[in-house]
Amino acid sequence: MKKEIEGIDDIKILVNDFYSKVREDLLLKDIFNSRIQDRWPQHLEKMYRFWQTVLLDQHTYLGSPFLPHARLPVDKTHFERWLTLFSETVDAHFEGEKAERAKWQGERMAEMFLSKIEYYKNNSATPLI
Repeated sequence: MKKEIEGIDDIKILVNDFYSKVREDLLLKDIFNSRIQDRWPQHLEKMYRFWQTVLLDQHTYLGSPFLPHARLPVDKTHFERWLTLFSETVDAHFEGEKAERAKWQGERMAEMFLSKIEYYKNNSATPLI
């Protein structure tokens, strides 16, 4: 039965299920696995904190989420697939205001990240820390 995203345990369900799909997805797995390598536990912990901050207003994430993505070899197709997997994962487990906010936030991040990545691919500028 679907429920609202209420706490860190719900965030962990969302993040763990989503990234298990990413790690097996034909389009995304090589990009993520080659970048993250054996640091998946650390990456997942960081994602728990990020989504805990965004969805639960519990400020546990510190950092700049774009910087690690600035030079990834990705384009619109990759972001579309990421969004499809993310929305499917949210919808499989959750409903309600925070579930809709998670999908909306994912769309905004994908849009912003893609725009910035394209900018840095086409300009000699270095992403700021």
